[in-house]
Amino acid sequence: MDTPDFPDFPDFLVFTPVPSKRRRADGWTPDGQRRFVAELGRGASVSEAARAVHLSRQTAHALRSRSGGEGFAAAWDAAQAFARTPPRLMNAPGTSFGGVDTLLVPRTYRGRLIGFALRPDYQHANRQLFRLDRLCEKGRAGSGDAR
Repeated sequence: MDTPDFPDFPDFLVFTPVPSKRRRADGWTPDGQRRFVAELGRGASVSEAARAVHLSRQTAHALRSRSGGEGFAAAWDAAQAFARTPPRLMNAPGTSFGGVDTLLVPRTYRGRLIGFALRPDYQHANRQLFRLDRLCEKGRAGSGDAR
């Protein structure tokens, strides 16, 4: 397995890539397979993830069903399950910034995935604050006549 030893890699990125019969510059490389799975983990559709690595969704499905592709298929499923997990359930102690949910953002160098960084999800926090403001306004509107 030629996955770099990074402690912040999610478990679904640690898999044995599908071996290729011949080397092609425009084919599914091990790095391309990991980038595809990482895009799925970020919540991209299969088409979007394939487009991100400059390949088609048909070839992704073909690679998934190829013999030796069991690890790739398992990583694919795990990445999609990871993307469906609500952010507040993914936060472990010490990974939230003042109660703000965090996002897992891929880090790349020269087009290669080198790890992940946690970033605060301020957009989610703003949505929650907007909901709280609406609830407070409804509460004020209902109790405004009692004064």
